[in-house]
Amino acid sequence: MMVEVLILVIVFFVLLSIGVPVAWSIGISCLCTIMVSIDSLASMTTIAQRMATGLDSFSLLAIPLFILAGQIMNQGGIAHRLIAFAKSLMGALPGGLIYVNVIAAMLFGAISGSAVAATSAIGGILGPYMEKDNYSKEFGAAINITSSTTGLIIPPSNVLIVYSLASGGVSIASLFLAGYIPGILMGLALMLTAAFWIKKKKYPPGERSGLRQISRAFLNALPSLLLLVVVIGGIVSGIFTATEASGIAVLYTLILSFIYRELSVPKLYGVFLNSIGTTAIVMLLIATSMSMSWVMSYESLPQNISEALLGLSDNKFVILLIINVLLLFVGTFMDMTPAVLIFTPIFLPVVVDLGIEPVQFGIMMVMNLCVGLCTPPVGAVLFIGVSVAKTSIQKIMKPLLPLYVVMAIVLLLVTFIPAISLWLPSLFE
Repeated sequence: MMVEVLILVIVFFVLLSIGVPVAWSIGISCLCTIMVSIDSLASMTTIAQRMATGLDSFSLLAIPLFILAGQIMNQGGIAHRLIAFAKSLMGALPGGLIYVNVIAAMLFGAISGSAVAATSAIGGILGPYMEKDNYSKEFGAAINITSSTTGLIIPPSNVLIVYSLASGGVSIASLFLAGYIPGILMGLALMLTAAFWIKKKKYPPGERSGLRQISRAFLNALPSLLLLVVVIGGIVSGIFTATEASGIAVLYTLILSFIYRELSVPKLYGVFLNSIGTTAIVMLLIATSMSMSWVMSYESLPQNISEALLGLSDNKFVILLIINVLLLFVGTFMDMTPAVLIFTPIFLPVVVDLGIEPVQFGIMMVMNLCVGLCTPPVGAVLFIGVSVAKTSIQKIMKPLLPLYVVMAIVLLLVTFIPAISLWLPSLFE
């Protein structure tokens, strides 16, 4: 068994180190591992079967539909209206555009469920305004990168749907409700950090918006904000499932974008093409990750790791701290989707034995891996944020460091104070 585990780990890391895409690295390492136990033809058949079986889930249909809804939002003028609303609220404060970035990223990320979409949309729109008002390009990019991850915690979130699948059926409605307070807390913590930076740089106040301007901006953004009420309200009340909600989100955003007259039939071709490309990547990652989960289960790896962790200490705080450190390390080189699918079956039995609720662990895990999206060498949000801001990773690392610390502090609060994530779901039981 030890030989198989070594083959799995070594082949995976070697392939990653030479630039092989994550999905292919996972699939090839699984194939090499299983070939030790059975012959090559049976190995290929087994891995292919496990990949197909891993995608055979009705819940997964929500992911391509939410991806499509996010693409429609990105092209349909919704981001502009959310930014205008946030600017009317916070633009008068010193360094107001920084706060606007965080609030807009929280709103757009929550509605689209995509950190990548939020980073590119918010950064692309606000970037020129910040540059015109002499904001630090590097700090603006750092705030945009970190705040965009809040949309993966505040529902609807594709990653939470993936966690529900990997955990064996934790309620998606409970996970969605559990994400609100931690996501808002993360956004507020980033804004507080930004406030210290703004005070240090002595930015002047911005232009104050009158009540009429705020009301107009709110009314313009209201149809977009109502999508959250429709989707989350429908799921929590039991009117429809998360998968059905994703279909409603597509229809709602499509109609709204045509009403705004910022999306036309010819533009839909590009929207569908981008959605198909993103969906293909995500689904390949899910398929290969499910095969790796099966290989690890076949080799009894989750049970052995569980026994090893519980053997280190019987203190749940120590175990949770160790798991957080391991996940932070994993997040630096692995995308969120495969990380959730691979490591949930390993760590979830451990935390359940310690009396931790699966819902709380899901939020903790997603928040943890959000940090990885902002860190080199693999962080997708980091690279997109740098590209949009037209700067370099080396230049934004200094302003990113205090934001990393703040994200880690909020993560620890969610880890060790269960009520932060469990209080809201408990109201709907």
